[in-house]
Amino acid sequence: MEISTLTMYHCLAFVWYIFITYSITHVRTEERPSEVFLYGGQWKYLTVLNLVLQAVFYGVSFLADVLRLIKKLRCAKCVISSRDLLFSVLAFPVSTFVSISFWTLYTYNRELVYPKSLDGVIPLWLNHAMHTAVLPFAVLEILAMPHRYPAKKKGVILLGFVAFLYISW
Repeated sequence: MEISTLTMYHCLAFVWYIFITYSITHVRTEERPSEVFLYGGQWKYLTVLNLVLQAVFYGVSFLADVLRLIKKLRCAKCVISSRDLLFSVLAFPVSTFVSISFWTLYTYNRELVYPKSLDGVIPLWLNHAMHTAVLPFAVLEILAMPHRYPAKKKGVILLGFVAFLYISW
């Protein structure tokens, strides 16, 4: 894909994830079921953390594209390597896990992941933006741009560390 097209895609994806993150964090607090948002509020959910992660990833991707367009190659190399590490170790695995695990559990017993009481609080489009759209965005990123992947050991250690931090939280 041409760099200017990629830049536009990364910019739009970045804006999309900022909008979705803003939308979910500004769900009216008086309508939230109290049993769903106990300790940690929305920040305990991997879905919300994934939205922030995707926004950061697409922001870094957009920055890398802009740096390449303005020929700041020295700066771009560092940002590109960070982007590739972020995508391959966190952004893709977490978005895939969020989407597949949510819809699998939802199909099995929706009350486990998305109680009926949330239907009146979180609109259907926002539910799909958080749990469905993340996977096609991740797959499109793989198809649109080649990434350099870290060594397996480094990637597994980093992903394991982040998973440990999340589980500890």
